[in-house]
Amino acid sequence: MDQLSAMRAYRSIIESGSFTKAAERLGTTHTSVSRQLGQLETQLGVRLLNRNSRNFTATEAGAQYYRDCVDILDRIDAARQRLNTDPELPSGVLRLSLPHAIGALELAQWLPGFMQRHPKIDLDLSCDDRMVDLVKGGFDMAIRITGPLADSSLGARELAVSERVLVAAPQYVAHRGLPRTTDDLQSHPLLAYAADGPALQLTSNSGEEAEVKFGTRLRLDSILALHAAVMAGQGVAAFTFLTVRDDLAAGRLLRVLPQHHTGQRHYFALYPHARQLTPKVRAFTEYMRAHYAMARQNRIE
Repeated sequence: MDQLSAMRAYRSIIESGSFTKAAERLGTTHTSVSRQLGQLETQLGVRLLNRNSRNFTATEAGAQYYRDCVDILDRIDAARQRLNTDPELPSGVLRLSLPHAIGALELAQWLPGFMQRHPKIDLDLSCDDRMVDLVKGGFDMAIRITGPLADSSLGARELAVSERVLVAAPQYVAHRGLPRTTDDLQSHPLLAYAADGPALQLTSNSGEEAEVKFGTRLRLDSILALHAAVMAGQGVAAFTFLTVRDDLAAGRLLRVLPQHHTGQRHYFALYPHARQLTPKVRAFTEYMRAHYAMARQNRIE
């Protein structure tokens, strides 16, 4: 038995959730994958999976062995890549899970520069605002925009912190006027983003706080739909500054109550395991940290 091949087969079974999909991923057959698993369990002397005719689950020993497999295989792949490639040119397919704000609204800000700097990295992007399972999804890393990160088994690195700002389209301001105070804002349609709850908490530069309730006519659970609605002149909305900075610079959106913000959001890079990062993952992480640092330096009020 080729133990490394068997470990790769076992990892693929867990991550794809299917023997058939694991075989497709490895370019082999269902029978071969099943045989490798059986040989691996025999050699280890433990059952790795509890199986029935329809599905399977990892045993406690199987879950621990999977984590060890990931660590060992990733270290082997990283070592091979360091020997066979120029360390200044990380390579391979980088599978990323990104929120829509980064994968769509911010895409034009960061993608061209990354693709030019790292020509040997191929990106496979999946946009989803939910916290997806990085292991089962086969992702190398994810970026999420959130509050302070809760304790997690995931490895994490903070990329940036961004204030959330209120914005409106020029045609909206021309029609309805620009709110000058938080009291003025009460008479304007504040577009509701479902994840925000019933109201926004505003904080002024001097530390004064106020609460403004969302309007009831339009409520959205998609950041893309919220952006489209505010661009269409349907009201005032809150976004992280990093998401709308190009719109502000180009005049497509205007700041509302620029002396206030609606809290902060943290941009985190998340990894399936807190282990040594592969060159391609490290390259993307460092690029995005530098990108956001430059964005904040060039902030437009």
